[in-house]
Amino acid sequence: MQSSFSLSLSHPTTVPRSNHTFDSLPFAPSKPINLRLCGLRREALGFSSLSRRGLKLHTPTLSKSISASLTDNGSPPKSFDYDLIIIGAGVGGHGAALHAVEKGLKTAIIEGDVVGGTCVNRGCVPSKALLAVSGRMRELQSEHHMKALGLQVSAAGYDRQGVADHANNLASKIRNNLTNSLKALGVDILTGVGTVLGPQKVKFGKAGFPDNIMTAKDIIIATGSVPFVPKGIEVDGKTVITSDHALKLEFVPDWIVIVGSGYIGLEFSDVYTALGSEVTFVEALDQLMPGFDPEISKLAQRVLINPRKIDYHTGVFASKITPAKDGKPVTIDLIDAKTKEHKDTLEVDAALIATGRAPYTNGLGLENINVVTQRGFIPVDERMRVIDADGNLVPHLYCIGDANGKMMLAHAASAQGISVVEQVTGRDHVLNHLSIPAACFTHPEISMVGLTEPQARERGETEGFEVSVAKTSFKANTKALAENEGEGLAKLIYRPDTGEILGVHILGLHAADLIHEASNAIALGTRIQDIKFAVHAHPTLSEVLDELFKSAKLKTEPSMFKLVTEVFDLWGRLKLMWQVN
Repeated sequence: MQSSFSLSLSHPTTVPRSNHTFDSLPFAPSKPINLRLCGLRREALGFSSLSRRGLKLHTPTLSKSISASLTDNGSPPKSFDYDLIIIGAGVGGHGAALHAVEKGLKTAIIEGDVVGGTCVNRGCVPSKALLAVSGRMRELQSEHHMKALGLQVSAAGYDRQGVADHANNLASKIRNNLTNSLKALGVDILTGVGTVLGPQKVKFGKAGFPDNIMTAKDIIIATGSVPFVPKGIEVDGKTVITSDHALKLEFVPDWIVIVGSGYIGLEFSDVYTALGSEVTFVEALDQLMPGFDPEISKLAQRVLINPRKIDYHTGVFASKITPAKDGKPVTIDLIDAKTKEHKDTLEVDAALIATGRAPYTNGLGLENINVVTQRGFIPVDERMRVIDADGNLVPHLYCIGDANGKMMLAHAASAQGISVVEQVTGRDHVLNHLSIPAACFTHPEISMVGLTEPQARERGETEGFEVSVAKTSFKANTKALAENEGEGLAKLIYRPDTGEILGVHILGLHAADLIHEASNAIALGTRIQDIKFAVHAHPTLSEVLDELFKSAKLKTEPSMFKLVTEVFDLWGRLKLMWQVN
């Protein structure tokens, strides 16, 4: 599907690793490729091992045999240059390197482009700079909002180059911070394209220069992803662009088509409409925002789409897009997603391709270790251990982040890297991906963690448990009303018999910050009957979550926390009675 949240490929994806070109790839409904969602962790945090309640995963176990094909380079070395080598210095590789140093490992990181990867240089960091501008512009342009606060503001304007410089300067600052942090901790940064030669052996180097060969006890692949461009779309980087180009903000078109209505598409629609553009979404599925909880999607369309200069075509593919040339506009041919019949032709100023991302795994030397990618993704088990073509684990080789396709989020990549480091230093660890939050930084924001309501109900039917839903509105929150930002909803999906939190979805002011109370509760296994006793400062937006948990109707017996409290209370009373007597 042509959506920023997911897309489909009929054949394995091949993307060259030497540069960021956009080869035409086959495009037909098949299995989804998840969108890369971005986020940057300042510090690496460890998580305890988590049980996956009711989650059925077919993955190799610890007792599975480990093997790797041996090439001419394939004999494992007896001594190593490093304890750990990481191929890729994005947020995932950076997080793994920091934790490895903390654990006392001699660590090197190989990077063929620039430190920071997609997130810092072409993703979440510069996009947040643009969204910060769009948020302020949107607020200043809202006469009703300003008047409600008693403010009078003259017409708001912007300097396009100044906005672009803000995004570029932020990316440069964060990139330098990451580079300096690695160097300060003693991580060796090896410049060049990394390739796996065999067990515990890699090479790296630049074109035209001799390769360098290094050995390590363990190797992590963290090469990330690049924008996916469906077949039939010609990207010129000027009028037909991907998110990589859009973040440079080289011009603001009067009318732009955004192909895909997932996270990337939504965020750029927020930016472009705030800066004066008209936006048209092209979405392959029958509804916008297909990856979100349906109730949140419906509300988001009412809040983020309908009031703005945005229209949309759903149930259609952009079968062909031709860049503007010789005074002619960008032309977009639309076909019916089911019948493939021609539906319409659009002539616009620009087109942004926001159809998801493809793993950046070509040229890694995977054939040297008998590993075959699946739609471009490197197959791994739940501990991020690479699986070869015969279904065996490749010794001492791991893959994290977008390259494995488990969850295409920058902070998920970092968490996976930390989990791997825990394992190679002797502590078994399995990351609970259902506890990892995601966010869309529109105005207002959207955030989520865990299952959507349809996913939860499907799981409940399969495993035989009831699913309940609780909701609360931002209109009942004092802080939101003080900000004149009462539009919003928080939704809790849970098991009334046990109090287990299955999912939380939020649309509203600072939703991206609020979601972490729920994600941490899921990560730690905290039940509703316990978290509802937590105290929140008043008046704060966090009380939205407080009211949400308190509104849940449980059928469960008192929690262990409450039982223990009652036992200690009874013991205290008995001691007092004995003392009196």
